[in-house]
Formats: sequence, C-alpha cells, structure tokens
Amino acid sequence: PINDTNGKYRSEDQSVVSRMQKKYWKTKQVLIKVTGKKEDEHVVASDAELDAKLEVFHSIQASCIDLLKTIEKYQQRLNVMSEEENELGLLLKVQGEQDATKAGKMMEATGKILCSSAQQRVALCTPLSRLGQELATFSHRAVSDTLLTIDHMEQARIEYRGALLWMKDVSQELDPDTCKQMEKFRKVQTQVKNTKAQFDKLKMDVCQKVDLLGASRCNMLSHSLAIYQITLLHFCKKTAGLMSKIHEEFIGVHPYHSVALEVKFSCYFCKIHGS
Repeated sequence: PINDTNGKYRSEDQSVVSRMQKKYWKTKQVLIKVTGKKEDEHVVASDAELDAKLEVFHSIQASCIDLLKTIEKYQQRLNVMSEEENELGLLLKVQGEQDATKAGKMMEATGKILCSSAQQRVALCTPLSRLGQELATFSHRAVSDTLLTIDHMEQARIEYRGALLWMKDVSQELDPDTCKQMEKFRKVQTQVKNTKAQFDKLKMDVCQKVDLLGASRCNMLSHSLAIYQITLLHFCKKTAGLMSKIHEEFIGVHPYHSVALEVKFSCYFCKIHGS
C-alpha cells in the first residue's frame, strides 16, 4: 500500500510538472508573437495559405464597417439634398405664380419638377436602408462567427508552435541511450501530434469559412445593389425626361436675370457641394 501511495504521488507530480511545462512553452510562444521575434521560417511558410485567408477576412471585416459608415453618410446627404431641392422648388413656384411673363411660367414649371424630384430622391433611401440592414446582419452574424473560429484557431496555433519549441528544446538535450530522456521526448512528441491535429482541423475550418464568407458577401451585395441601381435609374430617367420636356417647351425664351434668384441659387449649390 505504501508503494502504491508513493507511485500515485509520483504520477501526480509528473502530471503537474507536465502541465507547467506545457504552459511555459505556450507562454513563450505568446511572447514571441507579441514581440514580433522571428520564428522558424519553415513553420511560418507552412501557414502561408492560412495567413492569406486571414488577410482576406480582415479585408472583408474592415470593408463592411467602412461601407456601413458610407451608407449612413450617403443617406444623410440624400435627405439634406432633397430638403434643399424641395425648398428651391417651392421658391420657384411662389415666384413663378407672381410673375405673369413666360419667365414666371418657366420658374413655376421648374419648381414643380424640383419638388417632384426631391420626393423621388428620398425614395433612394429605401434600398439603401435595406442594404445597410443586410450588411449589419452579415457583419454581426457571419463575420462574428468566423472571427470566433479564428480566435480558437489562433489559440491552437500558439499551443502547437509552443509544443514545437518544447520538442526542439528536448531534442537538443536528447541522449538516445538514456531511457528517461527518450520517454520524455516521446511524451513531447505526442503533445506535438495532438496539438497539430487540433490546429489542422481549425485551420481547415477557418479557410472554408473565409471562402464562404466572401461568396456570401458577393451574393448579398449583388442582390441589394441591383435593387438600388434599378431605383436610381428610374429616378434619373424620370427626372431627366421632365427636365428635357421643360427645356423643349421654353426654347427661344429670352434669358431672365434676377439678383434674388441668383443669390438663392448660389446658396443652394454651395450647400450641396459643401456638404
């Protein structure tokens, strides 16, 4: 019984030492990564495909954030422009109603079209809002899920490379004629195999998820932007048609100058381009 107890304690001590050694080499690998110290070029080269996929992921992640910010700014400016366009249209309508000349009729007709154009311009926000919602959902779910897998993979990579450092250290002191050292080497070798198997699995998961993420984003943008493009083309064609009609109706009308209108137009365009 005494021998069994001593053997049990020795086994527990060895287990504790083994865990401490694993933690030591894992921590050392973390420090190497944080400090940017050069690692084994063959080990780094073996992860070249994985690192390329990670660059693609970070590009997708950053572009999603930038696109969401751009859509928000674009919607704000569309609203501001629509308000200014409507204000200008109302001004022209009021001034045109008070002027019985052809110039008055031109101002009134142009004012009505500008008010109509302002209302239709706001409609562009609908497909943009939908795009923003789909992009936000994509970012919060698909991108976040892939990021979680990447975090798990990076932990596995640290453990695997830490085990490689441990095996390299043990092999430098290895004496094939010493049974104890050979047993220690085999234990470390087993640790390397186990960590590599876990790392390889997660590495494959990451590569597959990044590929799927890229394809999903392309499909989402193609669908959402197509709806926006159709709405934009409809708006442009309708507005251009109305403006062309007015232009044809008032061909030959002598130029009309108004200081008040020139000031209003100047302020209007300054606001548009300044925003």
